[in-house]
Amino acid sequence: MARKSGVFGSVEKERSGRYRARYYGPDGRRHKAPTLFLTKRDARAWLALQHADIVRKTWEPPAAGTPSPRRKLTLGDYAEQWLAHRDLKDRTREHYRKLLDAQILPGLGGLPLASITADDVRGWHAAMGTETPTLRAHAYGLLRTIMGTAASDGKIAANPCVIRGAGSARRVHKIRPASLDELAAITEAMPAQYRAMILLASWCALRFGELTELRRKDIDPVAGVIRVERAVVRTGGTFQVTTPKSDAGMRDVHIPPHLLPVVVEHLDAHVGPDRDALLFPAQHGGHLAPATLYRRFYAARKAAGRADLRFHDLRHTGAVLAASTGATLAELMARLGHSTPAAAMRYQHAAEGADRRIAELLSKLATNPDV
Repeated sequence: MARKSGVFGSVEKERSGRYRARYYGPDGRRHKAPTLFLTKRDARAWLALQHADIVRKTWEPPAAGTPSPRRKLTLGDYAEQWLAHRDLKDRTREHYRKLLDAQILPGLGGLPLASITADDVRGWHAAMGTETPTLRAHAYGLLRTIMGTAASDGKIAANPCVIRGAGSARRVHKIRPASLDELAAITEAMPAQYRAMILLASWCALRFGELTELRRKDIDPVAGVIRVERAVVRTGGTFQVTTPKSDAGMRDVHIPPHLLPVVVEHLDAHVGPDRDALLFPAQHGGHLAPATLYRRFYAARKAAGRADLRFHDLRHTGAVLAASTGATLAELMARLGHSTPAAAMRYQHAAEGADRRIAELLSKLATNPDV
């Protein structure tokens, strides 16, 4: 078998003495001539015709049914394998599926996996624009992870995702924690059955999915503890009970003593007697949908003069309140259910008035160095 390198395509001599011509087309696939040639010159002439069509942009792939060699592994092929072999929660799998279908595969999915370069990735990343920074960062992060696995598997020489900082997004919504007066106003403006939910979201820094899966058995009024062992997510149009967001999410959260009477009153007035009765059920008795609560919450936050406050910002408020007590980073991580310090540190902002106290203490040092 003889090969000629350095020119378009390749010609191979078969045992029969005839010649086979092959080449890679613009579609990334390897194509071969439908017949064998008597001479190498004939094979080269056929390749020259294919190359000319490619240059003139008149080339078309062989008609359906035409035999062709096995095509190269594309990013789309590999991404499907990668997703199928991952042990993921349904909500995470659904999120990755949407990112692949809407953001990654339309631009890069048809390219041979090994052919994707850093320039390809930069061009794709730039084409996403800057209007949705979080979505852009999530899509890049998923692509980087998939390509990293491909590199580990030996499918590619190196990961082409090398854009520094592209996997993280600057927070578009700058969170201003609610003040105690604002929390009180929001709570008062909520329907009675949801007031305890506002207080637990803020003072105990619980996530929406954790709150809506809380049941009577998870509350210990004597010990003053909420046992967070499950969460609920909405995926595929249905509610699914799952574990909290991370392993650290399974935790005991102590209720501030001043809230215990409110929690006990809520249990008596709005929660069924069964141990599995939901603390904050929907009107039909099942899990509460976010939209149902948000309609009430939006009206309440407007009444409190905080139209910018999102429901999840109540958790941020609770984290800031906890940090203002002097809690260590490890203690904050345990209370918030975070598995990494970086996640908890996002909430370590100064509570309102803390900087003024620091300034006053600095003045005391200046006027009385012995203090």
